[in-house]
Amino acid sequence: MKQFSSLWTLLPGVALIAGCGNPSKKETADNSRQKPNVIYLIADDLGIGDLSCYGATKISTPNIDRLAGQGVQFTNAYATSSTSTPSRFGLLTGMYPWRQENTGIAPGNSELIIDTACVTMADMFKAEGYATGAVGKWHLGLGPKGGTDFNHLIKPNTQDIGFDYEYIIPATVDRVPCVFVENGHVVGLDPNDPITVNYNHKVGDWPTGLENPELVKLKPSQGHNNTIVNGIPRIGWMTGGKSALWVDEDIADVITAKAKDFIVNHKNEPFFLYMGTQDVHVPRVPHARFAGKSGMGTRGDVILQLDWTVGEIMNTLDSLHLADNTIFVFCSDNGPVIDDGYQDQALELLNGHTPMKQYRGGKYSAYEAGTRIPFIVRWPAGIQPCKQQALFSMIDVYGSLAALLNHPLTPATVAPDSRDQLGTFLGKDTTGCDYVVQQNLNNTLSIIQGAWKYIEPSDKPAIEHWTKMELGNNPQPQLYNISIDPSEKNNVAAAHPEMVKELSELLELVKTGNNQRTE
Repeated sequence: MKQFSSLWTLLPGVALIAGCGNPSKKETADNSRQKPNVIYLIADDLGIGDLSCYGATKISTPNIDRLAGQGVQFTNAYATSSTSTPSRFGLLTGMYPWRQENTGIAPGNSELIIDTACVTMADMFKAEGYATGAVGKWHLGLGPKGGTDFNHLIKPNTQDIGFDYEYIIPATVDRVPCVFVENGHVVGLDPNDPITVNYNHKVGDWPTGLENPELVKLKPSQGHNNTIVNGIPRIGWMTGGKSALWVDEDIADVITAKAKDFIVNHKNEPFFLYMGTQDVHVPRVPHARFAGKSGMGTRGDVILQLDWTVGEIMNTLDSLHLADNTIFVFCSDNGPVIDDGYQDQALELLNGHTPMKQYRGGKYSAYEAGTRIPFIVRWPAGIQPCKQQALFSMIDVYGSLAALLNHPLTPATVAPDSRDQLGTFLGKDTTGCDYVVQQNLNNTLSIIQGAWKYIEPSDKPAIEHWTKMELGNNPQPQLYNISIDPSEKNNVAAAHPEMVKELSELLELVKTGNNQRTE
């Protein structure tokens, strides 16, 4: 049974806890009257070097730049994991995903991997009187164990873990089924054309990339050669549901419109919107408005499309006079990847653009570019704009927002790994958290404390099979001083055995849960 408090006891003068300078008395008075709305917009596979506000010079992202200029822009923030499903799991549950089995990259027909008994961040907001919505990419499974039936009401769904409304992509756009789900029902499904999905073998007679390459408009570079939908071969096999299939070029427009509708529908009450974009994940298929506009191929074009999405949400808040008292968080779920399955010339057309900046690795990796992400928090009524260099992890968003709402996380099993880092989140505290734990594709863990980063020994593969990304796995312990070696070129474990011992023991403490809060 879920347990939480339903009391709202906003601290007097809450805006005064905000940082990088104090707001005016008028702002403080206005802010104390109403709970802030919260929008959490999580992009997909976006690198810390992909935005002009983070130093990119080959592409311009004016809307995200405006968001950063009006808020707290983090330079030392991390996703929990270097892949999508576990990163999102950690955010919404406040628990490290490696504590639970079946939190790896989810297939499109995965069961809901968040237990319905779990008190999620959405549950917490709902208990505080918020309207809650999930729009866009989900990738945390739907339905019961044993597989999802997409032809009837899908239960459990996000409404069973705290969301009032859902309009979601079940997994990722490169995986079947290629349909939207709204409140447990596939949108536009013809009951006389039922959907069948399988990730083990082909179903039905729809063409596949392997058997019918002449029908493909976006050729796979590796892996993506199963059922063709909209000229694009996907991962997994699907048949049926033709009337419900999305059009890839329109996905950003559809998701953005649904998010805007949710904001408009709940403008007169506090709301929490969790919004996941498809961009900049593969397949990168921009709308015609953005196609060819970046000069860097479709990967650059969908970064422009993502920036447009952010701008549309900001403009909606402005038009409804909600911007001042809305906490708008923008981040990525993990680090960037260039070639992730399709021949889209992303690598050839970089033209000097550096999605990973100076950091090593990328998506899937234990190295810095795997989890170091762009992270921006704007709340005009509660914070002053600044650059935030303090250490911060996405695992702590849940605990920090609970602290803002003065919402007790009880019992101790609720968000067990999420710490109260509200001062850091709002830009006031520049000390940051004591440590950050990172997870790579193979569940190899690393830990950062101060200037030091330790990667635990692993006998898993050194290179990811499809993308050729270096994973950071090594049978020997790795230690890097990332303050002077941010590119992790020099493993200094042998020269600093005392630091290896200290960090490995701290990591083991985290693994055992002995670092978690108690009642």
